[in-house]
Amino acid sequence: MASPPPFDRDDLQKRMKGAVATLKQEFNGLRTGRASASLLDPIVVEAYGSTMPLSQVGTVNVPEPRMLTVQVWDKGLVVAVEKAIRQAGLGVNPQVDGQLIRIPIPALTEERRKELAKLGHKYAEAARVAARNVRRDGMDVLKKLVKDGQMGQDEEKRLEVEVQRMTDSIVKEIDQALHAKEQEIMQV
Repeated sequence: MASPPPFDRDDLQKRMKGAVATLKQEFNGLRTGRASASLLDPIVVEAYGSTMPLSQVGTVNVPEPRMLTVQVWDKGLVVAVEKAIRQAGLGVNPQVDGQLIRIPIPALTEERRKELAKLGHKYAEAARVAARNVRRDGMDVLKKLVKDGQMGQDEEKRLEVEVQRMTDSIVKEIDQALHAKEQEIMQV
């Protein structure tokens, strides 16, 4: 019979921090009223028979507070890049000018701000679920170690409390990131 995996608190911490990092990356894609190059980070383009991040097929610039530009390196990909930007659900209308794509960033309506806030809540909930799944994995390892006689119940209880504290800390960090992003979105 295979021995249970060892309990690794650093791995659990790293995986929980990964959920927060992913959340912050997704938040970068939620646009506020200002242009930000990170707005286009989640966009992938059909190119050369596969999907590639937008940053690998062109250069993203912010020439004005309400304008993004994408300088596409390969003429043949201009249409694919424009299509990817349109289909990203960002509420923008790209305009092609040769190999340069201009993306004016419209002011946010109250309705769009609320939609973005809802999307932020959805991203935060996914991050919380990811953190809880990591907690569950850690608890399962502890239970298996006790069952196999490799750890006492006192040690298990102590480590369960530690894992729960770690989870609570990460969930608090997720909630703070959500609150900050909501404030940013709802500012007029």
